[in-house]
Amino acid sequence: MNTFGKVAVLLGGSSAEREVSLKSGEAVLNGLLSAGVDAIAFDPAERNLWELKSLAVERVFIALHGRGGEDGTIQGALEYMGIPYTGSGVLGSALAMDKIRCKHLFKSAKLSTAAYAVVDANVGFDADAIIKEFGKVMVKPSHEGSSIGMAQANNAQELTTALTNAFKFDEQVLVEQWITGREFTVAMLGNDALPVIEMKTPRGFYDYEAKYQVNSTQYFCPADISQAHTAQLQIMAKHAFELVGANGWGRVDAMQDENGHFYLLEVNTVPGMTQKSLVPMAAKAQGITFEQLVVRILEQTL
Repeated sequence: MNTFGKVAVLLGGSSAEREVSLKSGEAVLNGLLSAGVDAIAFDPAERNLWELKSLAVERVFIALHGRGGEDGTIQGALEYMGIPYTGSGVLGSALAMDKIRCKHLFKSAKLSTAAYAVVDANVGFDADAIIKEFGKVMVKPSHEGSSIGMAQANNAQELTTALTNAFKFDEQVLVEQWITGREFTVAMLGNDALPVIEMKTPRGFYDYEAKYQVNSTQYFCPADISQAHTAQLQIMAKHAFELVGANGWGRVDAMQDENGHFYLLEVNTVPGMTQKSLVPMAAKAQGITFEQLVVRILEQTL
């Protein structure tokens, strides 16, 4: 393990996902330490990034979620400093973080994704026209993760409220046609798609509370779907991951409607990494322990 040299686990940060990132980073740090890696915790919200140089850090494990950590910003800074880091590069991180540009890419590449509209806070919107076109919708700020700022809307009044709230996070907001059906995710490790996971929640959709705060969410890994559907989802995930320029490791979310049709939702380049998170769950189903997983991700920096 001394081939890695000194490793800094970047955690915390100043995004809306700080609390989740602190938990992910702590789990990654403990995993690396138990694997014999010389690792330290480093919170860029509390320390100057240039300290990595004075600490003689040789590589970085990025466990920062959301803005500043998952959007190409920290990746660009580390490129400039000449410090190798885990996960996607500047472009892949920036594109994956931008839900609207991801949708444009999916559509242009003819990958299956739900119908959508883009609403700009500076231009205004006609809630009645949007509901008339799409019916029930899902509202998503363009640059937030962990379902922050997301809401469903069944009518023009609910849509107006959802958009007003989403504009607190982003000037541009994605409005997606609602898909009634099953929610899935595919973890990516190197060039491999790991076993498919299905998430079931009584909350209407897999929101922040379903992810982090309640015990009613159920996970099925491997998902109870046919081999053909498993392969189809894994191929779709791989296409989406490569299309946005993501690499190393991550996660691709998708849904299946009541007719069995799959739709891509989004690409995550630094997904949750607590012991209970989805990527470790998929890795475990493939016989990869948490310690082995974090080492394999770190190995990609060599």
